[in-house]
Amino acid sequence: MSEEIFLMKGNEAIAHAAIRYGTDGYFGYPITPQSEILETLMDEAPWETTGMVVLQAESETSSINMVYGGAACGKAVFTSSSSTGISLMMEGFSFLAGGELPCLLINVMRGGPGLGTIQPSQSDYFQAVKGGGHGDYKLITLAPATVQEMADFVALGFDLAFKYNTPAMILADGAIGQMMEKVKLPPFKARRTEAEIREQCPWATLGKPADRKPNVITTLELDAHKMEVHNLKLQAKYKKIEKELNMHQEINCEDADYILVAFGTAARICQKAMELARAEGIKVGLIRPITLWPYPSKAIDKYASQIKGILTVEMNAGQMVEDVRLAVNGKVKVEHYGRMGGIVPTPHEVLDALKNKFDC
Repeated sequence: MSEEIFLMKGNEAIAHAAIRYGTDGYFGYPITPQSEILETLMDEAPWETTGMVVLQAESETSSINMVYGGAACGKAVFTSSSSTGISLMMEGFSFLAGGELPCLLINVMRGGPGLGTIQPSQSDYFQAVKGGGHGDYKLITLAPATVQEMADFVALGFDLAFKYNTPAMILADGAIGQMMEKVKLPPFKARRTEAEIREQCPWATLGKPADRKPNVITTLELDAHKMEVHNLKLQAKYKKIEKELNMHQEINCEDADYILVAFGTAARICQKAMELARAEGIKVGLIRPITLWPYPSKAIDKYASQIKGILTVEMNAGQMVEDVRLAVNGKVKVEHYGRMGGIVPTPHEVLDALKNKFDC
């Protein structure tokens, strides 16, 4: 049977999908609200069935450096954490991006700043989409809104990472990580052989054939001109990704007077708010960005001249709203509504905010 249906949490779905993808290794450290990823992997013991390595490192810093080592060998490796733990990994993210190493990073967001709360939040948008760490780099960033997408985006994230030789991130919030829904898990996929890794990743440090110099993967370059050449190469790749990758969902936008823009849990809430608004005769549509980077700016801009306003709904103080304003470039009024500290807005709150900000 190639397709099986289960009831599970979003975090559990990620773990099962990773095993079935043929992932070579996971290196992580527990932190709420994503600890079930590591717990599920330990319960499933894939090292006995698929050969996958599962290791709880001594810290987040150790975890991300283990990912760097595995990725440098061309292996399909990943880590997961939440907000404060992700902050500790930022140096490693920059090293992975600078070294052009494919891997999967997962952030199940909690409220902040500081230690904050274990409740769900979307306040790490800047951290993921704007780079977070040092240097001019980008992370392909996928924003799931369902438990099914938590499972589906594991394979998608890995495939994109290996296609473009760059880290990819699944940016979820604590609500998606903890909620339970029905999930169709993918069939099992065999782990790649060393020969397949050499073919897909000729740069991998798997030991050198007799006729080849050893591969050295490093992000250190003391010659400023050579460093600039490398940076220009990275920027050209990012432009290519922006041209080729644009994932979003549009609902009821064709006849809309107002459009809600939201991702993750906030998008689920906005879909209900949209239904409430239309029941009152207010024509509201919804755009849900799925790739937060590259951002689906053109999808939003194409409606700018035919609507009266855009409301971004985020579980933060207003972060994605900046990208929406850049997308429409002043063609239409853009407002933000958000809750912070782990509070999840309600559909009625969203509808009230829309009415108050646009007098509709």
